[in-house]
Amino acid sequence: MYRIAVTNRHLCQEDFLTRIRKLSEDPAYDAILLREKDMTAEQYRVLASEVLAVCQENNKKCILHSFWQIAAEYGHPLIHLPLPLLRTLDQEQKSLFTEIGTSVHSVEQAEEAVRLGADTITAGHIFSTTCKPGLPPRGLDFLKKVCSSVTIPVFGIGGICADNEKSVIEQGAKGVCIMSGAMGGNRSPGDQLYGL
Repeated sequence: MYRIAVTNRHLCQEDFLTRIRKLSEDPAYDAILLREKDMTAEQYRVLASEVLAVCQENNKKCILHSFWQIAAEYGHPLIHLPLPLLRTLDQEQKSLFTEIGTSVHSVEQAEEAVRLGADTITAGHIFSTTCKPGLPPRGLDFLKKVCSSVTIPVFGIGGICADNEKSVIEQGAKGVCIMSGAMGGNRSPGDQLYGL
């Protein structure tokens, strides 16, 4: 089970960097996706520097989000881009990264992501989540169709916790993305397995 902890400092119930350190030390998570979309570029630059340092200390994979120029500035090869942003990058800009992830909400978008050169896809949201109130989940059938339509790794996101993550993998996903549980909210695999 490949698990990505997705950050949201607004959900964090303790000092953010303290939580990042715990996640970076937690063997239940394989990577941390620093997804602070409401920050300015300068705010993100400072935070990314701090988070990258913590992840490097603990040999934890860290993926930066949206601010690809900052990732390039730091020489960091892992980036996750919203699909509309991925569409704007030319080949030279994409070549700055060894792994580009993107988010999709349909089979058509998944196929487009592959054409645009994405290496991984995050598909969602799968289950109901407080992060998207009033928006019905796309469900496991949606995820299965996305996984069947592409050959690159797909990760499920949205309302995923220790109780339902296995069902996500059963649809063909390589792994799961967990936000609320990772930030100290809903029960996460790390909480369950390692007592965080």
